[in-house]
Amino acid sequence: MAHPFRRHVASPSTSSRARHRAAPEVAITANGLRKHFGDHTAVAEVTFDVEKGSILALLGPNGAGKTTTVNMLCTLLKPDAGSAIVAGHDVVADAAAVRRSIMLTGQFAALDESLSGRANLVLFGRLMGLTRRAARERADELLTDFGLTDAAERRVGKYSGGMRRRIDIACGLVTRPEVVFLDEPTTGLDPRSRQDVWRLVSALRDQGVTILLTTQYLEEADSLSDRIVVIDKGRVIASGTAAELKAATGASHYRVTPNVAEELEPLLACLGDLGATHASTQSDDATVNEADSISVSVPAPEGADTLVEIVRRTTLAGIRLSDITLRRPSLDEVFLALTGPDATSDNDLHEEHPSDRSASA
Repeated sequence: MAHPFRRHVASPSTSSRARHRAAPEVAITANGLRKHFGDHTAVAEVTFDVEKGSILALLGPNGAGKTTTVNMLCTLLKPDAGSAIVAGHDVVADAAAVRRSIMLTGQFAALDESLSGRANLVLFGRLMGLTRRAARERADELLTDFGLTDAAERRVGKYSGGMRRRIDIACGLVTRPEVVFLDEPTTGLDPRSRQDVWRLVSALRDQGVTILLTTQYLEEADSLSDRIVVIDKGRVIASGTAAELKAATGASHYRVTPNVAEELEPLLACLGDLGATHASTQSDDATVNEADSISVSVPAPEGADTLVEIVRRTTLAGIRLSDITLRRPSLDEVFLALTGPDATSDNDLHEEHPSDRSASA
């Protein structure tokens, strides 16, 4: 699979063919999905596409409608309005075909803790219609792929949290689904176990599996996703790559620090027409530090070109610098800017969570 940001310089004939190339295949299409629980609207208007073989992160505050949206796409809930196509099948008209094509893993593992890891995998294989031999062979493949061979005969009840999450995801992959839904898959895991799950998710994407991921970890979405869709109060309020969302929410800037505090005013004058301001004015009082007090913040709409101009001007002015740092808005800042201070809504009281268990459909 080609890197999504790798540039390709094509010959004229190749460029001509590229103009007529078919659009990327879409594995998931949600179009105007709505869901009500009594008088409460959990999902008001959700529309997005997920390209085949990519990872889409569905972000939003608690109760925003993420799990309800996933449950409609997985056929656990029927939409009140709108439509959705998953792996080429309509979630209402052809729900059985959708379930044969997907895997859903909820926030908590659904494993028989009295059985070993291998026995759980074989059990899932048999339940999915594999022969005894095929189920054993597939179990061995997955144990190897997920790094669980040494723990294959150990009872799952003795597994660590990270190992449980790995065997849980492995059980959902027994029948090689086209689309995988992961509803907050790393909730409660320690940083090392979380990294292990991230590697597994990336490996699935590299194998051509389409993944829709809901998460509360902004770093997780930033690290894993090809695209991000932000939901708040049951509506899509933003979408794009992590870089696009950061650029749209807050511009990057350079933090420029002179060698001595006495050169702060000359530095402001030197860079004034580039939009330079005293760095301490860009921070809340609680976060102002000594470096901010003698630093200048310069907007960086031109990226590296702005850096070159800063260095050129300060050199000509004879201002010696101790540091120049590029600051980009974090995905946390994007999330807070998009959802606002009152992000947590009363959806918490109404959004159902039938995916709190793992299910390979």
